[in-house]
Amino acid sequence: MAHVSPPDTARWQAVQTRDRRADGSFVYAVRTTGIYCRASCPSRRPQRRNVEFFPVPAAAEHAGYRACRRCRPRDAMRGDPAVSLTERACRMMERAGTSLRLATLGDQLGVSPGHLQRVFTRVTGVSPRAYADALRAGRLREALRSGAAVTRAMYGAGYGSPSRIYDRTSPLGMTPATYRKGGKGMRIGYTTAGSPLGQVMVAATDRGLCFVSLGEERTLERHLRDEFPEAELHRADRGLGRMVDAVLGAIRGRAPDRGLPLD
Repeated sequence: MAHVSPPDTARWQAVQTRDRRADGSFVYAVRTTGIYCRASCPSRRPQRRNVEFFPVPAAAEHAGYRACRRCRPRDAMRGDPAVSLTERACRMMERAGTSLRLATLGDQLGVSPGHLQRVFTRVTGVSPRAYADALRAGRLREALRSGAAVTRAMYGAGYGSPSRIYDRTSPLGMTPATYRKGGKGMRIGYTTAGSPLGQVMVAATDRGLCFVSLGEERTLERHLRDEFPEAELHRADRGLGRMVDAVLGAIRGRAPDRGLPLD
């Protein structure tokens, strides 16, 4: 059976009604508890502003959430081979520490690169490359925020060359030192757009993309401010068209335009 994640409005409706038919198509996580659940979880329903959705348990766990012991959300997806393959791929990429080639990943999982690409994109809504790049950028950001030296943070995140985090394709959109200072002195433009996974916010400096996140617009703006408390933020709906197109392409599993400053 093909695994398809419904849009956020349908997901939230399933959570509100505890619809068992939605079990296995996504999990929802509650920011205030740090726990993720299946749609039909009998626990008290959370407030919408505290909820975010993930296509598979591995994605929720990578974001720092723990599985609910009451509804056991991982069990709801065990019967779907597509989800199982995707979960294994996610965990392999998380453990690798460095970027894995699609062919290498497919070989280790016993499937062709093309099959893995199709299944992974169908289940998660993003390509394996986009997922791996997000993992690497996340490690870099976390290390810099914790005070690690730039070189140590870079190699620990899986970047093989210093130029990768200083040129115009940097995942930070600014120098590591500026990122560590909360974007001090930077002017960051942002916009939002609809995507197959819900509302997406894209933000960038004149050096390149610095922030991509999914959620509700008010929540996204708060997250952007938390990420760059010292930067000047401004709405830039017209100026970020190409970046938005590239991000939406990555969400749909298309290869991004290599001319764009998109990690």
